Amino acid sequence: MQVLQLLISGIAQGCIYGLIALGFVLIYKATETVSFAQGELMMLGAFGGLVGLTMLGFPYWITVLSTVAGMAIFGMLLERMVIRPVLGQPAFSVVMLTIGIAYVVRGLVTMIPDIGTDTQALPVPYKDEIWKFGGDAMGIGALILNVEHMAVIATTAVLCGLLFALFRYTKLGIAMQAASQNQLAAYYMGIPVQRLNGIAWALAAAVAAIAGLLLAPITFVHANMGFIGLKAFPAAVVGGFGSLPGAIVGGLVIGLVESFAGFYLPDGFKDTAAYVVVLIMLMVKPTGLFGPSLRKKV
Repeated sequence: MQVLQLLISGIAQGCIYGLIALGFVLIYKATETVSFAQGELMMLGAFGGLVGLTMLGFPYWITVLSTVAGMAIFGMLLERMVIRPVLGQPAFSVVMLTIGIAYVVRGLVTMIPDIGTDTQALPVPYKDEIWKFGGDAMGIGALILNVEHMAVIATTAVLCGLLFALFRYTKLGIAMQAASQNQLAAYYMGIPVQRLNGIAWALAAAVAAIAGLLLAPITFVHANMGFIGLKAFPAAVVGGFGSLPGAIVGGLVIGLVESFAGFYLPDGFKDTAAYVVVLIMLMVKPTGLFGPSLRKKV
């Protein structure tokens, strides 16, 4: 039972990593650059949910929908006003810009009175609920599932299905795939590449907001929760930076490794396990589990 509970906990944590890694991959496929502001976008989503539930008194589902929609608009505006003017510059410049965005967002949040400097609990309806299966009358040997973890897993599964349908069956998704393959060719074929870049940032911000709303009941809401994006980046590398399914699989790998390392290995190994996995993956398959095989004739 202990192994099964570690497995479920690792999958739930891995789903969070996978959702943030999805943002990395979406932006990379759209603009061929890496955004290190994904963790902070997730943090903004968590704070948006906190404001909606505690300060504005919105119902839970209204809060979720309004937060996701607001973050999507914010992501689109961020791409239009900050990122688009520097596209075409060296990739290092864009990466540094996203790091700067992350610091600015974190600094602005900490300036908010009574919220930005404190650790807050997100009062979701399923807070601290558990499901118990099996065991004796004393509860010994029972499988205890945290509803917060199950909500993460279920939401991730539904979101992955929606994204699959978007990219497989809609004109928008097909156009985004075409633009990710060759932006210049897509532009000459009449595809609005710049608009699709904005939509990609909107999707990345919306997915990050969902990750924040799912993570907040487990780890609380605070200004530094965006640092979890540093664990999601290895997930994107392990899965393959150009693969959306790879982002989820990479997140699950990192989450499971962390879960078992934290239980069976000495203290400190849990925090480094993700980067050990990345080093091994880079040595074995540098393009990731689902990355394309690249060959070069010499």
